[in-house]
Amino acid sequence: MDREENRGLLVGPIATVPTPFDDDFEVDYGLMAELTEWWVESGLVKGRSVIKVAAAMGEGPMLKDDEWPMLLRTVVQAAHGKAAIVCGLHYKDTKRTIEDAKRAQDLGAHGLQVSPPIFNLPTQDDILAYYGDLSDAIDIGILVYVTRGMNCPIYMETYRRMTDFERVVGVKWNPVVGDYEDIFELKDRFNIIDNGGNAVRCYKLGGHGYINHTVDIHPPHDLKVLDLLEAERWEEAQELLDSANGPLDEIFRKVGERTGGQGVVKKGMMAAMGRPCGASRPPSGAMNSDEMAELKAALRSAGWPVP
Repeated sequence: MDREENRGLLVGPIATVPTPFDDDFEVDYGLMAELTEWWVESGLVKGRSVIKVAAAMGEGPMLKDDEWPMLLRTVVQAAHGKAAIVCGLHYKDTKRTIEDAKRAQDLGAHGLQVSPPIFNLPTQDDILAYYGDLSDAIDIGILVYVTRGMNCPIYMETYRRMTDFERVVGVKWNPVVGDYEDIFELKDRFNIIDNGGNAVRCYKLGGHGYINHTVDIHPPHDLKVLDLLEAERWEEAQELLDSANGPLDEIFRKVGERTGGQGVVKKGMMAAMGRPCGASRPPSGAMNSDEMAELKAALRSAGWPVP
């Protein structure tokens, strides 16, 4: 694919999908196939959304080196070419990231979400070399991802220099340094994907997509948000986003004080909507009965069809 084809796939609400585990915390590939078919049938298809596999919210960093490729292959096959599939790659050095990227490409991924090699303590020049070498090695799009918890900022001048990299086609954006508006000077070169709960602001500034906890839980919610954003009906889009995100943010906060793990509430939401996919791997816990009751009440208040 050329650059514009790669960019055309990285749009809309991005579904950071969970990894299903059985009672022994082993990956349930059969359930992942079933969920993928449901996500596609529910409208998370090319040009409207992205299915992102093995990312942090999907517990990708907790997967073994022989698990994430099988998970990706399962999703690609179950999507039957109808969805844009992005695979998360995390924290490895250049050599291993390129190996993983080529494997993901061969398995059918349309793009990669790639974090810097944070444990190498990279400088800005190191980061630039890392993404440049990766860009030269593959033919699919790269979404650059850094966030505050990584303690690895990427500065605007580094992003500007990345515009020369053919396969770097997107930036997952919640600024670690600088102002929110800064990255939009590059909106004609990169797809800007909001990662800070600012979907409306992002689209107003010319952005291309957003990350939200709800996309894969109840797809009609975020597909309606997308329609409103594309119609520039900003207030209605924000109101719809807030109807779920407001109470959910508080639940994420409360649960996070009791147990860590990015997938805990995500999996709680899946269970609340009648599509349980197991608990997170230890030491992360699961939502307790009181938390689940509060979660279901929050989703019902947003008008969701909780069973």
